[in-house]
Amino acid sequence: MSHAEEPIDPAVERLRAMIRVPTVSRMAPALADESEFARFRALLAELYPLVHSRLELEVVGGGTLLFRWAGRSPGAPAVLMAHYDVVPADEPGWTHDAFAAELVGADGEQRVWGRGAIDDKGMLAVILEAVEESVGGGFQPASDVYLSFGHNEETAGDGAEAVVALFVERGIRPRLVLDEGGAVVEGVFPGVTDPIAVVGVTEKGIAGIELSVAKTGGHASTPVRNGATARLARAILQLEKHPPRASISAPTLAMIQTLGAHAHGPLGMLFRRASTFRPMLAAAFARLGPETEAMVRTTRAVTRLSGSAGDNVIAERATAMVNVRVSVGSSVAEATNDIRTAVDDPAVSVRVAYSSEPAPVSRSEGPVWRLLSDAITDTFPGTIVTPYVMLQASDSRHFAAISDGVYRFLPFDLRASERATLHAIDESIRVSTYRGGIAFFRRLLRAL
Repeated sequence: MSHAEEPIDPAVERLRAMIRVPTVSRMAPALADESEFARFRALLAELYPLVHSRLELEVVGGGTLLFRWAGRSPGAPAVLMAHYDVVPADEPGWTHDAFAAELVGADGEQRVWGRGAIDDKGMLAVILEAVEESVGGGFQPASDVYLSFGHNEETAGDGAEAVVALFVERGIRPRLVLDEGGAVVEGVFPGVTDPIAVVGVTEKGIAGIELSVAKTGGHASTPVRNGATARLARAILQLEKHPPRASISAPTLAMIQTLGAHAHGPLGMLFRRASTFRPMLAAAFARLGPETEAMVRTTRAVTRLSGSAGDNVIAERATAMVNVRVSVGSSVAEATNDIRTAVDDPAVSVRVAYSSEPAPVSRSEGPVWRLLSDAITDTFPGTIVTPYVMLQASDSRHFAAISDGVYRFLPFDLRASERATLHAIDESIRVSTYRGGIAFFRRLLRAL
């Protein structure tokens, strides 16, 4: 059944309008179409007129939108974050065009397809829907609420850095910062059958580490042994054979203990005594699958390879970019040294191209945590709320310099198949999931 046969939901139509604007970030900024970003900003003003007329707006860092919603009295503000840039959708195989925002399905399975439906225009839309509705109803928060919508989170992230610099200059220290991150999930944690809301209290560090080999080149008709590409290939295989050690950080231990209280069978007993069985659990998590393995160790992924410019030319220089996600409790320096040790080849140069250390850990107790946790359980009854280490990087990491209440949570119930579409083909969001996100922010705003 198509959307033409379903009642029209204006909130859904606004999300579809956002997805249709291809605000694609590229690693080479010159390749990004700035006119589409300008068109998106103009579209937001049309879609959410009360937000734009009643809240103060500044454009920061070349495109990040910073709204200030004045509160009834002074006090530490809250910051609600999202970003409106998206990763490219160049891969073939999309079931529905990545920027057509098609609305397909029925009977609770109706969904909006398109790049950004979840990451992260979905988050941006549910915030704006809740704020527009609240402003229209005459609601005013107790203290200031800022909406910070980044324009280059997927690449540089310096829009968020510019907002933090502005806050430092103005002496603003938020009590709560909420950005994208974990979600409501099921079937992820062994032994736990209830839905789980995983709230990021920190996030892994990130580094781009380049491996390179320089060797004599020449014509491909007379290949040389042990050339640049062969040495590089061996180095990559060594990284696969020698992963970083597995260990359980303090926030991951807190997550295991929280969920252990709800786990069934022998696993429940093991999880409840996680501090005693920490090494055993680290080894087990490393073997259970990619998601649990990433919880307990620094990860490496070779994402880009380059060699010669021609099919008949032997490469004089071969390079590989290793995307490294640095565990909480480790460091970029340790991750870099681990790579050098694993490769163990003086011909392979190891260079840190960019890096960011793991974020400080926010508290998973106290009034701010309870405020957030209550909004989650009110919206998603029967859900277990737990801290966790976010595996990806977000703009919120910059705010840790000015707030000890930085959290990462996407208020969507997401299936494993839906999470697998992030940064991949066929990204889409169920309409029921989208509506749940709006309901969450309605509740949260009234608690701020």
